[in-house]
Amino acid sequence: MAKNSKNRSADRLGVWLFGAYGGLATTLVVGTRAIARGLQPPHGLTTETEISKGIRLQPLSDIVFGGHEVRTSDYFSAAREIQEKTGTLPLEMLQSLRSDLREASKNVVSGFLPNAGRTINSIADANREDQRKGTKGPTLRAQIEQVQADIQAFAKKNRLDRVVCVNLTSTEPPLRPQAAHKTLAAFDKAIDRNDVKAVRPSAIYAYAAASLGLPLIHFTPSNAAMVPAIRELFAKTGAPYMGCDGKTGETLVKSALAPMFLYRNLRVLSWQGYNILGDRDGRVLADRDNKAAKVATKDGLLPAILGYPLHTHVGIDYVPSLHDLKTAWDFVHFEGFLGFKMALQFIWQGCDAILAAPLVLDMVRLADLAARRGESGPMHHLACFFKQPLDTTEHNLHTQWQALVAYLDRVRADQKR
Repeated sequence: MAKNSKNRSADRLGVWLFGAYGGLATTLVVGTRAIARGLQPPHGLTTETEISKGIRLQPLSDIVFGGHEVRTSDYFSAAREIQEKTGTLPLEMLQSLRSDLREASKNVVSGFLPNAGRTINSIADANREDQRKGTKGPTLRAQIEQVQADIQAFAKKNRLDRVVCVNLTSTEPPLRPQAAHKTLAAFDKAIDRNDVKAVRPSAIYAYAAASLGLPLIHFTPSNAAMVPAIRELFAKTGAPYMGCDGKTGETLVKSALAPMFLYRNLRVLSWQGYNILGDRDGRVLADRDNKAAKVATKDGLLPAILGYPLHTHVGIDYVPSLHDLKTAWDFVHFEGFLGFKMALQFIWQGCDAILAAPLVLDMVRLADLAARRGESGPMHHLACFFKQPLDTTEHNLHTQWQALVAYLDRVRADQKR
């Protein structure tokens, strides 16, 4: 990355988004610029509260966005589409940010790979079709090298000091781990023999970030990105990373409410949930295999928090007219004193991107902090932001939150030395 320049008052941090023009990424870029320009308050940002007081985090004004996108668009057009469908991005604010969004759009490159006519998000399908027809598409190794080159060009063009990568792409079907995923050597062999069944698009993004020694926030539930082989590569290059699946809505409420029953010794008998959502995420989750990956991350935390088995179910249905707005209804059946059965019901209504964007921005700043401190490996202190945090069975939001508080206290103490 670029060295400090005497002509710049502060370091510049780049954020490379896989899925750059999606609803979440667009809301993230618009929101960051709006807060940096003083057009909106920093609501939803943990890193703008007392918990982060005195810690040297990257200023929002010195964050530069770029990324890969398979669709032809730009940030202003993508934001206007969101405004028309959900009303979450005020038009007056977008007009004030028009030049900012134009500049950010210049850093987004096509997901099409050279001489291939294939998009990054459809690499696996494209290569399978090539094999069926007996034709040759881009090799997996070439795809990784292209992603690496695009990130490096972004850093050079914008004279960046550091870059954090974020995967915001659509959910993939669950991957069944194979021998190729156990070690980096085995995974490299799978890449070199162009084994598209073993190497998913999310793994290509993670491999590229790890190989460049860049922090990665894996915000999706796709399990192909965090296989042991790729984590071995992160360990080799010394970069921090964390996943999986951002915790923004119904699961966030579950992880906060379930401990209440534990604390009061109220036995939960059943916890039934039902979700409806639209937009591209809803369409993707209408697929049975993709839905299975999402349900697994949403449904697994209750037994872990409560410490006993219970009846749970999470339903997810696609409702096109909702766009990025989502509704979750939960019914909790529990048993109290003298065995009397009672119930709790709640309805959670929100906008997915509005809920998720500040989480991503918080984690970008905290991942950059970890990298500047020379930390590597999974960032366990970010567990409170994920449905399925790596390397932990702790899903109690209160305990997870205290882990983040303790980490930031250590950072403050280190800064005073």
